[in-house]
Amino acid sequence: MTTIYILIGTRPNFIKVTQFKKEVAKYPNLALKLIHTGQHSGAAMADVFFEQFQLQPDYFLNIAQATPIQQIAAILVELETLINTIGKPNYLMVVGDVNSTLAGTLVANKMEIPLMHLESGLRSFDNTMPEEHNRIVTDALTNCFFTTEEVANENLLAEKKLAKNLHYVGNTMIDTLVAFKQNIDASTILDDKKIIPTTYCLMTMHRPSNVDTAAGLSVIVDLIQYITSTHKVVFPIHPRTYNNLKKYNLLTLLEVIPNLLFTEPLDYFAFQKLIKHSAFVITDSGGVQEETTFNHVPCLTLRNNTERPITCTLGTNTLCNADNIKPFIKQIIEGKYKKGIVPPLWDGKATQRIVEVWSKL
Repeated sequence: MTTIYILIGTRPNFIKVTQFKKEVAKYPNLALKLIHTGQHSGAAMADVFFEQFQLQPDYFLNIAQATPIQQIAAILVELETLINTIGKPNYLMVVGDVNSTLAGTLVANKMEIPLMHLESGLRSFDNTMPEEHNRIVTDALTNCFFTTEEVANENLLAEKKLAKNLHYVGNTMIDTLVAFKQNIDASTILDDKKIIPTTYCLMTMHRPSNVDTAAGLSVIVDLIQYITSTHKVVFPIHPRTYNNLKKYNLLTLLEVIPNLLFTEPLDYFAFQKLIKHSAFVITDSGGVQEETTFNHVPCLTLRNNTERPITCTLGTNTLCNADNIKPFIKQIIEGKYKKGIVPPLWDGKATQRIVEVWSKL
């Protein structure tokens, strides 16, 4: 019997692991336990996702919300204690690039547990990003790499990883989109908010580079004012973004725009329906770049780089800045923007491929 623990901690992590228990159930030689660190917790940040996905973690660490250092330290201690209590697995798999990923990596290393990394090899080559630090450290200590795109394989090979340890499996986030398509289509968010399909821009902004300064937020305000002259803007606003708009006295400029709709943080099904039926999306999120590409929705990413380059080279995504984003918006409105294609292996079967690898360990 091969036992694998998956460590998750944030909303993007939850979305990437929804199909593992179903696939593992097909193999009598595999046992799986799901451990939630509590990095994201509470009704809106965690519980609603577990409820919608019918996904119940086997263990909760329930760390206190704190600074990144305190979070990581708490996970180190709590995860070691849990593993000492329930027993060592044959493998620990970490997901993505968040604080829980880094903490799980260090625990696996110090406890001499072979480490798997789901979504390995992605690089923004921007060392100012905390996520980039997490990705690099995690892959430096990983034994088994599961990648979403060919560029990730190239990055890992350039870092002298052995080709035999790389498994190009596709994107488990897409597995969730495929598995829950009917639930997404059944969401009533458009009717509830009186939103007409394909007449709106969906916006998400949360990265410090965009929302932590008056200059960055002024770019967002200007964009909203520009877009709302032709399209509604639907903006599920991150608490960090909202608080900083208030802090810099910019919120009042937005509150008077009739074509702008702020919403509370949304559940997965509602948010995916908004993506699917939008005219275009403006974001700084990594996951949204992938979800828009799968849905053939134009995406403009307000960042200088991306760790997911296939969304630009094959997909519907374009990296933009304050100086060049408006011409791309004009292209979209005029129907002249690129169409994009869904990348290879983004077919809803990535989890199945990973579990097949597990079954042969």
